[in-house]
Amino acid sequence: MIYPQVIKYLNSFINYERLSGYCYNASFELGRFRKFLEYIGNPQKELNVIHIAGSKGKGSTCAFISYILKEAGFKVGLYTSPHLNDFRERIRVLAHSPKLIVHNTRAKSLVFEGMIPKNDICSLVSRLKPAIDKFNRKYRYNNLTLFEVYTAIAFQYFKNNKVDFAVLETGLGGRLDATNVCSSLVSVITPISLEHTYLLGSSVGRIAFEKASIIKKENKTAINGRKIAVSSAQDKSAMKVIERAACENKSILLKEGKDFGFRIKKDNAFDYRGEGNLEHLGINLLGRHQAANAALAIASVEALQYHNIKVKQEAVRRGLSKCVWPARFEIISRNPTVIIDGAQNSASMQALHQAVKENFPGRKIWLVFGIASDKELRDTCRQAEKITRNIILTRSDNPRAAEPCDLLKYFKADSLIAVKDSREALKVAKIRAKKEDIILVTGSLYLCGEIREQINRR
Repeated sequence: MIYPQVIKYLNSFINYERLSGYCYNASFELGRFRKFLEYIGNPQKELNVIHIAGSKGKGSTCAFISYILKEAGFKVGLYTSPHLNDFRERIRVLAHSPKLIVHNTRAKSLVFEGMIPKNDICSLVSRLKPAIDKFNRKYRYNNLTLFEVYTAIAFQYFKNNKVDFAVLETGLGGRLDATNVCSSLVSVITPISLEHTYLLGSSVGRIAFEKASIIKKENKTAINGRKIAVSSAQDKSAMKVIERAACENKSILLKEGKDFGFRIKKDNAFDYRGEGNLEHLGINLLGRHQAANAALAIASVEALQYHNIKVKQEAVRRGLSKCVWPARFEIISRNPTVIIDGAQNSASMQALHQAVKENFPGRKIWLVFGIASDKELRDTCRQAEKITRNIILTRSDNPRAAEPCDLLKYFKADSLIAVKDSREALKVAKIRAKKEDIILVTGSLYLCGEIREQINRR
């Protein structure tokens, strides 16, 4: 198969990332995916998995962990979602080698180092297609989803590349996510807050149950006879659920504030306290919340010692300093400064607001905002409006995106405009913003991806 045929074939599967209003429990079923993985030889069973779930900070934590392990000399498979511009961004192999080939030579896209090449995608899909088609004929009323096919490709690709570790970000929830078929070395829980309430539950505790379900009996036992989990600081109700999951599954739970912590310093640096103590750690990602994600990543890497795997502090320091994770408070243009950040719930929007205040005090902000219609619209929009009163409402090219005119009722801003698409939104923002102003694009990673691509083309 050639690449256009592969894309057409992949797009033939149901894609819940572009749908809303479906039944969560009926739509996702791990038994189906496990059966398919048996068809292709269970590639996931040969992977050493670090598994990450949570409401915010998952992707950044995955990236920090991956870059630390890369700098320690390991070959690392990194699987994240969603993507910004190219689905191949989801499947990457990072290796500490001068011979590493970067498959996208455009300078502004080098942050996607190690993403799966088109030739490898074509080869893998051609190889897996007979098994996929056979499986779907047999289970014709319970076919594989696009995310499951992506995940199977990632597992096979990581196996073929003989990665030392596979760092996996859950897609939706955790309990029924396709990545949860793996037996992980370490389960990592990032901050949990209200999100996808119509699917995951209407309380933080209920959502925490879905996320904490990656802490399971099937995970790999460490040298002390226990399984290992790590959690960031949490709401009390969320932590109670996480602690119960750890107890029921005989897992040691390392908690921020008790077993590890961090302290913010000047110039986007921080000190870390945990199994080891590191001072004045530098990261490229701006904001206190990113220091928290980096600290969680360090604790997760330190937790590998329970599997008799130790990483030197020098690798931690280098990995953090080299880690790049696009669309997380990423500056993509100057004069005026254009920042993209995929904050898509109220908690993430609060963190974004804090980052703006700390890094650009006194600067006028023009907010380009678009969000999926199935998000927590009222609370997220209220938090967005606290950032600035100059707001341009728009939408990404995604069926789930809320219509700009439907978002108007959630705002009371002084300067409020609704435009049809991201291209028009960027045009309006650049006309209104002065060179010293900030254009902040947020609410949806898909929107961020579109704006990023438009600016990169110029």
